[in-house]
Amino acid sequence: MHPYIHAQKTPSKPAYIMASTGETVTFKELDERSNQLAHLFRAAGLKAGDAIAIFMDNNVRYFEICWAAQRAGLYFTCVPSRLTASEVAYIVGDCGARLLFVSKALEPVAAQLVAEKLVPKVERCFAIGGDIPGYETYEEARNAFPTTPIADQSAGTDMLYSSGTTGRPKGVKHPLTGGAIDEETGLTGLAQLLYGFDENTIYLSPAPLYHAAPLRWCMTAQRLGGTVIVMEHFDAEEALKLIEKYKVTHSQWVPTMFVRMLKMPEDVRKKYDVSSLKVAIHAAAPCPVPVKQQMIDWWGPVIFEYYAGSEGNGFCALDSKEWLSHRGSVGKALNAIVHICDDEGNELPVGEAGTIYFESATQFEYHNDPKKTAESRHSKGWSTLGDIGRLDEEGYVYLTDRKAFMIISGGVNIYPQEAENTLVLHPKVADVAVIGVPNEDFGEEVKAVVQPVDWTDAGPALEAELLEFCKQHLSPIKCPRSIDFEEQLPRHPTGKLYKRLIRDRYWGNKESKIV
Repeated sequence: MHPYIHAQKTPSKPAYIMASTGETVTFKELDERSNQLAHLFRAAGLKAGDAIAIFMDNNVRYFEICWAAQRAGLYFTCVPSRLTASEVAYIVGDCGARLLFVSKALEPVAAQLVAEKLVPKVERCFAIGGDIPGYETYEEARNAFPTTPIADQSAGTDMLYSSGTTGRPKGVKHPLTGGAIDEETGLTGLAQLLYGFDENTIYLSPAPLYHAAPLRWCMTAQRLGGTVIVMEHFDAEEALKLIEKYKVTHSQWVPTMFVRMLKMPEDVRKKYDVSSLKVAIHAAAPCPVPVKQQMIDWWGPVIFEYYAGSEGNGFCALDSKEWLSHRGSVGKALNAIVHICDDEGNELPVGEAGTIYFESATQFEYHNDPKKTAESRHSKGWSTLGDIGRLDEEGYVYLTDRKAFMIISGGVNIYPQEAENTLVLHPKVADVAVIGVPNEDFGEEVKAVVQPVDWTDAGPALEAELLEFCKQHLSPIKCPRSIDFEEQLPRHPTGKLYKRLIRDRYWGNKESKIV
């Protein structure tokens, strides 16, 4: 399936709607605009296998650029909208983009890229939604071309970069198939079989489109003829309003969004009708068990979870019923065999925690980084996302933490996710990061950095209250020895925490594991 098919069958049906403005793009409009841009690519000399980069906020032009690249056989790299000019330049240069598309909303950084010649290998730059010095006007350039398909269509794909929470982002590159643009993808099949995606789907996307999950699941909904509701920015109450307004059937979230919705006053939560929801998927980060239980209690058994990465090497999933009998699990592997291994690569018994490896047919590499590619591989050819976890007797996977975030204190391995999951449940905590900081005697000690719900609460009294709260639920060795407060933690809109930025403030010139 493909949007062009729905453009023929249901041309006036909305392919997507922008949440804040209500601006609607039909399948016919999406098809025609992506065709025009595909012609522009060919006129610019791009052929199958070449690359473009997209540096934009969530806006109405996003999908037409992605679908144009997909039907022109190109790699398209979506760059996070909150990066600095040097960070954007690194990704644009590393992915080999020949064309760059930016939005007016990101003008300060976009203008710097051109003015300081930070992207010298980019041949043409286009500004969307307004003029930016040094950029061509996107709409004028696109509209110079016909709305009919190019003659040599073939399937392109995204090449997305990790969020860089533990160092420089790395691009995940999958080989192009050279197949037809409407060939079935693995995600299309999963969406249909697991979650019932079809032409009647109304899919709410509350996250940035530059991230793998929102981008791929939105495009999958459009492949199947569903309508996507795109939130420009996440707001807890606004999300509930949209579910009620559009009778949303499917949605996808990260645990921090659940936390923010649950911490709204109960009367606000109960104001909105969410009974249209058939499937509410969550992923991207471990969800505290009590948070997930509260969401199931509130929304019913429509909560689904999966564990996967941009690498596409494995996919674990489970529904609410399974989770209730395997609390804390992220599901069973559906397209791979899971192996849990120690640091020497030896397989561990059921119940023991180690590095999670997937044995699957999927091939990927970290673009321009053979070392990182090699580090992700087991000697038997299996691959890992760098997560630590365990298996139970029935084959369900349980995540412990990222290997890079492990704290070693006095020779004891401590995974901070447990303390984070505990502290975030405290009513006065909006967000929390638990890290290892230098300790002369033990090497590292556990510290929490907390974002309070009310900043006026920050201080010694709240620190003591939170330390005691943690000790009531966890072994003292897993609890922080001290707590600092910040008004806003550096959390990625996709739910991932930039722990590297927090750790660097404590480690200074001392050696830190996270690089």
